[in-house]
Amino acid sequence: MRSIFYFLLLVGCVHTVQAQNARTIEEASHFIKLGNTLRMVDRSQQAIDLLLRALPTVQSKDNYLEAIAYENLGYAYSDQENTQASLRYFQKAYYLYKQLKFGASEAAMQQLIGEISGRDMYAGIDVGASGVKLAIFRTTYENGFYKKEVKLRPNAPNVTLVSGSAQAFLAGQNVMKAYLDSIRVYKVPADHIYIAFSSGINETLGKTPGKKGKLHELFSDLIKNQMPQSDSLIIDSTLTAAREAELFMIGSVPRKLWGSTSCMDIGSGNTKGGYYDADRRFHSISMPFGTKTLANLIDNNRSLPIEDYKKEAQRVLKMVADTALNLEFNTTSPGLQQRKTVALGGGIAWAMTAYLHPERAGTTAVPLTIGDVQRFAQLAMTNYQGLIHPDLTNLTDPVVRQKAEADVNNAQNQFNEKQIIAGALLLETVFRAYANTSITKRFVFIRDSDISWVTGKFVEMLNQNYERAVASEARQ
Repeated sequence: MRSIFYFLLLVGCVHTVQAQNARTIEEASHFIKLGNTLRMVDRSQQAIDLLLRALPTVQSKDNYLEAIAYENLGYAYSDQENTQASLRYFQKAYYLYKQLKFGASEAAMQQLIGEISGRDMYAGIDVGASGVKLAIFRTTYENGFYKKEVKLRPNAPNVTLVSGSAQAFLAGQNVMKAYLDSIRVYKVPADHIYIAFSSGINETLGKTPGKKGKLHELFSDLIKNQMPQSDSLIIDSTLTAAREAELFMIGSVPRKLWGSTSCMDIGSGNTKGGYYDADRRFHSISMPFGTKTLANLIDNNRSLPIEDYKKEAQRVLKMVADTALNLEFNTTSPGLQQRKTVALGGGIAWAMTAYLHPERAGTTAVPLTIGDVQRFAQLAMTNYQGLIHPDLTNLTDPVVRQKAEADVNNAQNQFNEKQIIAGALLLETVFRAYANTSITKRFVFIRDSDISWVTGKFVEMLNQNYERAVASEARQ
């Protein structure tokens, strides 16, 4: 009853003060505060009326109060879904905050303007070892940080670009054409597009510079022809595994969890990961083998019978564990072991989740256990057909069922039997390396993690710009 009484009293005050404009700066300040309160209780039109009566008194006299009034008007018109008016007042607030050198407020207004005008849309294209992937996403500002909201993330066809063959390059071109068309449809500006060769491509094709150069030339020509107004748009062919691992962390793990989380991305061409220390410095690890490159190492000529391949795979993975993984985890990068949560990414982790946990097809973060990976490896070695054809009859939710079916079909197209065996044994080796400590680990597969690093590029940039603005404002 008391809250209703105060609300009625508030409305009565509004009717009293609405008859005329604010007479003093102090009264205008009261109008602005009251207007924002009205907006918060879903009385946006009354809020607008009150804010407009405050403006004449503060305009050109108190830039700060004027900016707040414009900002609150922008929110109120946004509540009414009046995009044009909302954008106009947010822009007015932005210019005043900029003039006042209030960097954080300026950055927040810039983000709101971007959300309304479509300037908050970004696109990332990952030219990876197993194909070309696209993410079109919107950034949102929340609790002091920027995060992403994926708008389009098409299933990527299996294109083994690391083979360097003309056929693979042609298939990659066709995928790239379709992705550039999607970017145009979403009207993503050129300076909001990031296209890069993954570290797996750079490391593998880097050994044959002629092939890497040819792929770069083919894709660059496509960009020029498909997007003639984007002269500044280039392909980043310098990405390292260490940098990709950090961007994966930024794009897939909420910032508040960085101190307790390490990441591990098992790609087709390489394996990389790392963690942030207390000073927010990223410590990376990388190993020059992934699911497909490891399968090639096990059977370079692709001629081993499957039973001989299984024996050789176990021998090679033991060698990998003894000479690389265990040394990295136990000696070189102790921070990996000190963090309780492990964010997993990469195609083989996705395939394991699709095959073993189809019921979680719609889940963004899927907890996994050492039991899961042991079962995955066992089925890969003993019952491959049973593994890749999971029972979906218990999936009664049609949306989950459809997603699970799509995931299973895509996994079947992405990896063959030998690659699944190599990847499953590699996953099991990584899990065992993490488990070699008294600190119990929590493994979580991050869905859409294969495009996390291209989204992380822009999330990082926006957060850095915001932090610089806040720091600049604090020094004044």
